[in-house]
Amino acid sequence: MLKIQPASMQPFSTLLLRHELLLLPGSQASAGSRSLLSSSLPGGSRLLDRPFDFPRCTLHSGSPEWEEQSGAWPSSSEAEDMHKVSPYFDPLEGKIKSTPVVDENESFRVGKPFTKKKGHNVGPYAVVKRKSGKGRISWVCDNCGEGFGQWWGSCPSCHTLASVKKFVEAEVSTSRGSEISEAVVRSWFPQQLRTAAPLSLAEVSASRNQSEWRIPLSGHFGQEVSRVLGGGIVPGSLILIGGDPGIGKSTLLLQIASILAQGFNHNGPAPVVYVSGEESIEQIGNRADRMSITTKELFLYSSTDIEDILDKIQTLFPRALVVDSIQTVYLKGVTGSAGNIMQVKECTSALLRFAKQTNIPILFTGHVTKSGDIAGPRMLEHIVDGVFYMEGERYSSYRLLRSVKNRFGSTDELGVFEMTEFGLQAVSNPSEIFLSEHFSDSEVLAGLAVAVILDGSRTFLVEIQVLMKQVGLKLQENAIFLNVVSGFQLNETAGDLAIAAAICSSFLEFPIPNDVAFIGEVGLGGELRSVPRMDKRVIAVAKLGFKRCIVAKTTEKSIMALNLEMEILGCKNLKEVINAVFVRV
Repeated sequence: MLKIQPASMQPFSTLLLRHELLLLPGSQASAGSRSLLSSSLPGGSRLLDRPFDFPRCTLHSGSPEWEEQSGAWPSSSEAEDMHKVSPYFDPLEGKIKSTPVVDENESFRVGKPFTKKKGHNVGPYAVVKRKSGKGRISWVCDNCGEGFGQWWGSCPSCHTLASVKKFVEAEVSTSRGSEISEAVVRSWFPQQLRTAAPLSLAEVSASRNQSEWRIPLSGHFGQEVSRVLGGGIVPGSLILIGGDPGIGKSTLLLQIASILAQGFNHNGPAPVVYVSGEESIEQIGNRADRMSITTKELFLYSSTDIEDILDKIQTLFPRALVVDSIQTVYLKGVTGSAGNIMQVKECTSALLRFAKQTNIPILFTGHVTKSGDIAGPRMLEHIVDGVFYMEGERYSSYRLLRSVKNRFGSTDELGVFEMTEFGLQAVSNPSEIFLSEHFSDSEVLAGLAVAVILDGSRTFLVEIQVLMKQVGLKLQENAIFLNVVSGFQLNETAGDLAIAAAICSSFLEFPIPNDVAFIGEVGLGGELRSVPRMDKRVIAVAKLGFKRCIVAKTTEKSIMALNLEMEILGCKNLKEVINAVFVRV
């Protein structure tokens, strides 16, 4: 007969029997535990074969005590809210106990007791119930978002080393995005969805006026955007705007939202909702004030929950919806946090179905990777109706809006804008960006030629320059070492003129007066070109006490209008700069 000892004196084999073996006979957990004991303990097989004799434990299923203890268990309806349990009899305590049966993907650690629920004894170990089926496994590059069926040491798409990661797509998330959008739309149009049926092409064409189908965008800015979109915004379309951080995506969408809300040439004002997951409504309002946007029908909302967003705009029934950005929003019940590949895919799918069912166009922004592609799964670009990229140099004020995919227009269109303190402005003559300032009285500039370039449907005149000597300084036999004080990295072209002046000063051994500043870009032909935001630069120079400022000739008049207590010297080329600065008194 097996002798029962107090818990503190019980040997390991008895404790193992208590926690792992003594389940109801015939259960999978009992069979597994018996096998474990048989293989891990000396004499485990003989121990299992011996009948256990517990004199004080006479409890069985037919006794009144069994009925009394088991009667306290929850009903089937109550048990739905609890973990499933596997009952067993503990002969060491003479009681019926229960062990939770949990899914294998639930977080639990062997040996850690479960919390008691509704007064029931819950054992310290759980019977693991394995979930049927497995999640779909794929391999995704975290740099470009391209998906593969196997692991690669370097991404075959962007060639980045060690960027391909394992991604498990949970089965519970398969149709989450479509379910959410379907439920929201059903609450908007309960009757319309029930009566939806296929229509003939003749019926569809007769119900739509092609000339009034698109939503027009008014003004010079709106016309430039409409050119890229293919003639306006199509109702029910899903448009993605991508670009580097700070390039102007949010500014572009805020201006488009303002034009849509005003409704010029399109049925008058109507609500437009601008939703941001990155900024508060106060921050968006401050940006709108700076851009002089005062549209009354433009509504601002800050949220990251797709269900909440689609629910809150229901009362407004907006003309358009703007979401900034897709990487900041999420769907409840979908695997991963906001920005996760699965979240991005399902959120985009939800917005797509919502747009198609309600005929409300949705515009949203997307972050880009280091290689310049939209962050997230590659299928994101296949889901949406249009993909447009904003491009531009970091220190340049000009921006290009390029069409990459457009189901409702040509992908050969290109929009040119200039970023100002009041927002984006359309550039009427883009060729001015790529041509240097020519003067009728200037000398023949050797090494300069104009080429005609076609980008999409836009024609640009681009100046080709060849390096040549313009000021007569023989520098080819000298080594030039250039340094920027304090280690500052000089990237923009506004420092070209100061660099050229410093080289001339060193070669001529002629010091530059300490009250002179230089602002301007120098072309390879020696001509001076203006740079963006000249007024802000000149005002800063005047505040620091400088008496003279050398600038390009084309900006001299506009700077003189600022009435600064500083002499402004406009020069056409480097020769005039040398004659103005390096003169002995």
